[in-house]
Amino acid sequence: MFYRPEDGHGLPHNPFNAIVSPRPIGWISTRGSTGDNLAPYSFFNAVAYVPPQVMFSSTGTKDSLTNLRETGVFCVNVVAHAMKEAMNASSATVAPGEDEFALTGVAKAECETIDCPRVAQAPASLECRVTEIHRLKGADNHLVLGEVTGVHIREDCLKEGRFDVLSFNPVSRLGYRDFATVTELFAISRPDD
Repeated sequence: MFYRPEDGHGLPHNPFNAIVSPRPIGWISTRGSTGDNLAPYSFFNAVAYVPPQVMFSSTGTKDSLTNLRETGVFCVNVVAHAMKEAMNASSATVAPGEDEFALTGVAKAECETIDCPRVAQAPASLECRVTEIHRLKGADNHLVLGEVTGVHIREDCLKEGRFDVLSFNPVSRLGYRDFATVTELFAISRPDD
């Protein structure tokens, strides 16, 4: 099968999201003049080491985007398998100013380097300052880039000096309504090791 996106794919559901998978979920927390917000974004990833930087994209001008434009900060929270239902519940469309932390029963904690809440029990949280926001091609697509200014790691997720993903099984998006968790690791040496 071959298709040009502008011509349509002819399938019951768009395959693009499933092709580009698995994708980590950035559970983005923000604070603005209307209150705190928590929402998952599956178009999320790390993009640079030094300084550490992340990106996520938003389709539509959602509360997260409104808040970070106002404040210049956001926090990325890693989603553990045990948090999958709360993460999904936080994707509900609610009125601006409705606090998804309260709505989903997720405990919040304050960040250290920015004025923003974070998910208290997340395996890791990345405090970020917005570096750029780009309007992408399409009706209402936005790319947010941020520099990581602080990192929280839950103590039980550190094993022998390494961040141990098997201790919490991170959730990833596969497309459609499909998700997966990491349950197996393997190492491959690079040619220059």
